[in-house]
Amino acid sequence: MQPSSEVVIRQHDYLSGRVLLINAPMDDLLSNLADDITATVWTWNFNEFQYFQNLQADVHFSTDLPQTDFNQAVIFVPKSKELLNYILHNVVSRLPIGASIFLVGEKKGGVERASKQLQPYGQATKLDSARHCQMWQLTTHKTVTAKALADWAIEYPVTTPAGELVICSLPGVFSQNRLDIGTAVLLPFLKQVTAGKIADFGCGSGVISAYLSKLNPKNRIFALDVDAFALASTQMTFEKNNLPLEQLEIKAVKGIEDAPLFLHAIVSNPPFHQGIQTDYNASETLCKTARRHLKSGGELWIVANRFLNYPQLIEQNFKQCTTKADQQGFKVLFANTQKTKE
Repeated sequence: MQPSSEVVIRQHDYLSGRVLLINAPMDDLLSNLADDITATVWTWNFNEFQYFQNLQADVHFSTDLPQTDFNQAVIFVPKSKELLNYILHNVVSRLPIGASIFLVGEKKGGVERASKQLQPYGQATKLDSARHCQMWQLTTHKTVTAKALADWAIEYPVTTPAGELVICSLPGVFSQNRLDIGTAVLLPFLKQVTAGKIADFGCGSGVISAYLSKLNPKNRIFALDVDAFALASTQMTFEKNNLPLEQLEIKAVKGIEDAPLFLHAIVSNPPFHQGIQTDYNASETLCKTARRHLKSGGELWIVANRFLNYPQLIEQNFKQCTTKADQQGFKVLFANTQKTKE
């Protein structure tokens, strides 16, 4: 069991009734809660959603809180400060004055900093500090009105060879307030991507998907991500730029194994963080198994930190890998499946 869950179990007596668990770790916490506690899990991570579904838990995958009533909430600290602000505001909007909201997390995950974000809503008390974790209790002194999801988005312009795009990015999405270097290095090469059915794996706020749409209105784009906030951001980016939504299919995925088959191309600035942990599994699996999802002659385009071993992984599985660019610490990598001879 994760240390943060152990802290919750240790302070179990503070919990009662209908409890909303937010961003809960994938461990045995639920089975260790008392019988008189009715727990609902809210997650925006599709891997976590499937984990809790398999446990037959009451779990909700969305950018929005579940409609289910609750009288307490336990928030496991997310990596993003902006995402925690979003969560707190929305939880407080659903609870009466005097309700308890608990914040728990590891010190290395920023729980001490995060506890300061409780202060605008009431009195915060530290309940526990052990095993490099802390648990705080907020007793609410006020309530607030929920805001529309779009009000939480940051917008920023991106100049592309096909004209300017306005990117809409929600809290917690990678590189929320500016174009990241990797995508900036990749963008000039996207006009070389073969047209047709294209997957944007790890779509984030939709920069790549939107540009591929702008380049060719006949492209069919599958925006794939594990994160509900990323998928919603991509949809907002399309709407903001008046790009045709019929071109876009948004899909929550655990990894590349959930991508469609017979694609003309897969394009990716692959994710390598899972919460506060660095995790290369999804990206390495992409390099190893992408060809299964490509039609004959299909293309793989990846931008990645130059120190990663992706070229070797791609070469092992595609029999070739071309470095199209190597700049600002990033490589643009290209491979394609061999066309079937007539």
